[in-house]
Amino acid sequence: MAYHRNGLAGRRRTMGLTQEALAEHMQVDRSTIARWESGRTAPQPWMRPRLARLLRVNAEELNVLLTGRPPSGTQGQDALDHALSHPERIDLPAVATLRTRFDDCAARYDRVPSAGLIAEAAAQLNRIDQFASGTARGRVQRELHALHADACTLMGQLVWDASQRRDHTTAKSYYERSALLARYLRDTTLEAHALLRTCYVALYGAHDAQSGLALAQRAADIAARTSPALSGLALLHAAEAHAMLRSARDCERVLASAERQLDHVDLGDAAADLVSPAQFGRLAGSCYLSLGDNQRAERLLAGTAEKLRDRRKSRAIVLGNLTLARIRQRDVEAGVASLTEAIVELEATRGGGGMNLVFGAARELRPWRQEPLVAEVHDRLLGLMTAA
Repeated sequence: MAYHRNGLAGRRRTMGLTQEALAEHMQVDRSTIARWESGRTAPQPWMRPRLARLLRVNAEELNVLLTGRPPSGTQGQDALDHALSHPERIDLPAVATLRTRFDDCAARYDRVPSAGLIAEAAAQLNRIDQFASGTARGRVQRELHALHADACTLMGQLVWDASQRRDHTTAKSYYERSALLARYLRDTTLEAHALLRTCYVALYGAHDAQSGLALAQRAADIAARTSPALSGLALLHAAEAHAMLRSARDCERVLASAERQLDHVDLGDAAADLVSPAQFGRLAGSCYLSLGDNQRAERLLAGTAEKLRDRRKSRAIVLGNLTLARIRQRDVEAGVASLTEAIVELEATRGGGGMNLVFGAARELRPWRQEPLVAEVHDRLLGLMTAA
């Protein structure tokens, strides 16, 4: 099994090198660099001294970058325990263990209630913050700052989601901390991610399409040179902002730009994990819903919902939008069916975006509230509200 070498890709970006530029210096194809960073292959031993010089690391540090996987089991725990007792001696294996624990917490975001993750994420953030504020230097310090930025972004997500997308101020404060750290590191991918999360608050919390558009476009521009994945994702949200502003032509234009960016995503992209094959359909479907093209929205959203079985919060949002598309075509039976599916997902995850959408869809079902199937789904919603 290959493990993505995020550290190797991050170090390349830190040195201001694209995959193409590093490939030119190493006299290999760009695809070779992508394979190294994806963990599918590794540079030959005779190539490593040159690679180390280009990345400005020593042989030991390069070896850590090429492992692709942080220390596990007792080795990683021992490194972290030693760092907790002697914070001034924190080393790369201890940071790698912190990263592993953060990644595990972040991976559960889309499957479990955010309220259940906040305490764990806050404890991790506090520990990372303490180490990052200490005496670490060089690569250890940089890795800590990058992890700190990621942890702040996750904390913002969790707070906003757990508050049913009401606590804008706290979420934005975490995103601002992440963006500041990213700018200090000169990591444009981290900065663009924090800006994009701030865009979500503007678009889906404050319903301020103009501010959301500006933030999404800025994130797309910042990420354009380093991460087609993040740039494409930001453009999808820019397209949705145009749709909210009822600008169909601009929406279609930006959707096409987003699709072109996403076509260039490869395993060497540090933000590749943020997008999935269902991403375009999810956002394009939402765009057409805002533009009033409910038939087109339904086709896109129905197909997308089937692809998201393992991402329950995201699936609840798609099902909520699918319900709205069906209700607006006066297909009440199909609308109730997708609304019921959304409720099932929300009973497990309590996702703020999905909750807002399903209650909005329920309001649009009021003209049919006397019908038995509508009355039944309203009872399910009442139970969901009571449990919340």
